[in-house]
Amino acid sequence: MNKVVKFNTVSEYNAFNNSETLHPLISVIDFSKADERSWEGEKTVRIYYGFYCIFLKDIKCGDLRYGCDYYDYQEGTLVFAGPGQVMEVETDGKVYQPKGYALVFHPDLIHGTSLFKSINDYNFFSYNVNEALHLSERERQIVLDSFSKIHLELQLGVDKHSKKLIASNIELFLNYCDRFYDRQFITRENVNKGILEKFEEVLNSYFTTDKPNTVGLPSVAYCADELHLSANYFGDLIKKETGKSAQEYIQNKIIDVAKDKILVDHLTVNEIAYQLGFKYPQHFSRLFKQRVGYTPNEYRSLN
Repeated sequence: MNKVVKFNTVSEYNAFNNSETLHPLISVIDFSKADERSWEGEKTVRIYYGFYCIFLKDIKCGDLRYGCDYYDYQEGTLVFAGPGQVMEVETDGKVYQPKGYALVFHPDLIHGTSLFKSINDYNFFSYNVNEALHLSERERQIVLDSFSKIHLELQLGVDKHSKKLIASNIELFLNYCDRFYDRQFITRENVNKGILEKFEEVLNSYFTTDKPNTVGLPSVAYCADELHLSANYFGDLIKKETGKSAQEYIQNKIIDVAKDKILVDHLTVNEIAYQLGFKYPQHFSRLFKQRVGYTPNEYRSLN
């Protein structure tokens, strides 16, 4: 049975890494101060985090897995985890010295701040580990500077300004990460185009099978899973590449397939709706009218 390690609080994680707790809800951790680890000979360790984590690892220390995907840490790479996520580390059982840094903070820290309202907009907290952020040297330095400013604020002690200043620094750091991911989407353009082509293949294949009848309409989550991507990373990638959301892209494909059926198959509107995966034909007619400007029957009569 795999070893399970749970960290519900920031203080617990600090103790595990020999890091002083300057604030019970947030910490900047220097992993080089942690004890050497071997995970007691375990081949796989499952780690639960009850808080937000941003890891900057500077040494390979086992294969990190989230879900079915693996990621080998490289120097200058950020990996994000949200509260309640479970990651797996597969090791060879050998002793190693952790290196790198982490920013960890509990959701309670940001209650009542502007960051609390926007935290769910940072989709990368639910990206898979194989969708990690690869940093340039300049970007890595910005990350370290951000960690340093937060750590300095923690060293000053808690006063009435602390919460607002700490949350503001975290928000600024996360906005930098948004910028860095935008850059990564651009620099990996060839890879992204390949994913876009595969997305199109997934949709084409979907409507040539009985899945519309058995599963229903294709969802963003289904397409992402077929491409071995997290739904949020997939959605962000499609938005960056096409200017449309993944849902809009899917709906456009549904309309294209519907047009062919309307003009070629001589089916009733209800039959077409069911063949596409709609539970209710009126939902199909409403979507078609919104996108095309005509009802299905009006479109048929015009052509």
